[in-house]
Amino acid sequence: MNLDTLPGAFRLDRARSATVQVYEQLREMIVTLALKPGTVLARAQLIEYFGLSNTPIRDALTRLNDERLVEVFPQHLTRVRAIDLDAARQAHFLRVSIELELVHVLAQAPNPVLEKSLQGLIAQQRASLEAGDLESFTALDQGFHKKMYAMADMGDLWQVVRNLSGNLDRLRRLHLPLNNKAQSILDQHAEIALAIGRGDAGAAQAAVRAHLSGTLSQLNALRDNYPEYVSPS
Repeated sequence: MNLDTLPGAFRLDRARSATVQVYEQLREMIVTLALKPGTVLARAQLIEYFGLSNTPIRDALTRLNDERLVEVFPQHLTRVRAIDLDAARQAHFLRVSIELELVHVLAQAPNPVLEKSLQGLIAQQRASLEAGDLESFTALDQGFHKKMYAMADMGDLWQVVRNLSGNLDRLRRLHLPLNNKAQSILDQHAEIALAIGRGDAGAAQAAVRAHLSGTLSQLNALRDNYPEYVSPS
């Protein structure tokens, strides 16, 4: 890793934890694949870039290690891990379990405001895809699901799911350019929103299951296309 790999000048928000800000920025770069597996995260360079002492850097890397996104070798080096398939499978199981119940709850009380909001996010996603902006497309994908958690008063649970989904998100990011995956995401989001809007819990759950299961069903293709990213386990 060199400092050129990192985005423009870092500005610390002194109203927030320095450790959290370092963690968030590094995690975002790992999950979006800006930092590839095998990239060495040199402490001295991170200290220089963030303009912080070793302590928040160390603590942020420890948190990323706990999420199986980096490997920390004490007194030696820290590097970005290959995608941990066991962690991805567990995150997938958790997310499917929660979101099946989530859409069931939302469909019990059809909410035109929620449906309109979800359709608005889908329209923005479609525009991002047409513009070839996969960064915005991915952020709006997350925003679609976050909105459902919020409307079910489960915002804190969304954060728990996000914290456990780093490896699954990396797999989904690899899958995005393949097999017309991005278009299928749009189609499935539309099915979910319509089913919730008409109060059809069964259809909403079927759409969620199809939506969240596509990437893991393509593991062999992802390994073949990106062997340097995916662990063999």
